[in-house]
Amino acid sequence: MRPVATVAISAGRLDKVLRAAFPDWGRRAVDEVIAAKQVQVNGRAVWLASWMVQSGDRIEVQRPPADLPIGPTAFDDAWLIHIDQDIVVVDKPSGLRAEGTRAEDRSANLLSLCALRFGDVTLAHRLDRDTSGVLVLARTRVARQALDEAFKSHSLEKHYVAVVQAPNRLADTGRISLSLAPDPQRRDRMIAVDAGGKTASTRYRFASRGELSDVVDLWPATGRTHQLRVHCAAMGAPILGDRLYGSAASAPRLMLHAQSLEVPTIGAAAARTFVAQLPPGFVLA
Repeated sequence: MRPVATVAISAGRLDKVLRAAFPDWGRRAVDEVIAAKQVQVNGRAVWLASWMVQSGDRIEVQRPPADLPIGPTAFDDAWLIHIDQDIVVVDKPSGLRAEGTRAEDRSANLLSLCALRFGDVTLAHRLDRDTSGVLVLARTRVARQALDEAFKSHSLEKHYVAVVQAPNRLADTGRISLSLAPDPQRRDRMIAVDAGGKTASTRYRFASRGELSDVVDLWPATGRTHQLRVHCAAMGAPILGDRLYGSAASAPRLMLHAQSLEVPTIGAAAARTFVAQLPPGFVLA
């Protein structure tokens, strides 16, 4: 990408001035580009997010990040997989947050859109903003309790499909067992650690191999933050389109899809498995 420049309209912290000037980048991308020393203020490299910019200062970004995906702003009935008196099951699109990030955040998110469409609902679990696929919301206390207990016990089978970079160190089939902890350098990332952290385990199997990318089936046995993304990256197989652990330029979106999810017995309804088909164009040639 070519460098981009802007002129500060008012004084303030460098990170806040950049987020205001380039809202499509997102908070994480702005922090990353500053930390990478890719920002100049009046021709001088600055790498402190808290640097005070003055009105009229010229700010130039040498390597601008990719824009955030634009998420939908209204519930689409095509997302609906199942609904009954206890649960709503949807196929969450990539680019839509599962819920708002802050109390004052009024941007569109799946929870608020579903609440407008179906009334009082709560998230039984979450998917990253850029991950698509099966997501379950509870409509009753009985459902919330059953789902909460099932997710905490890791007793539900969750199946994901990912397109990862090739070549890599993954075998045809296997298990990745790497503990995860917050990255001390980046609060928005997780890292694999040898000691400490939380245990994380992922079973995998190759679905198909290609020259530049492979399609992999993933079954997480635990539900740690960014588990699949970190595990794949640690094996030299970052998921394509991953802004945090790979390259955003490698695919038009994060190529991770929650294809199926088992839901436990709720009331009179027996345990069931719900499926979200792969989005068009998801598997790269």
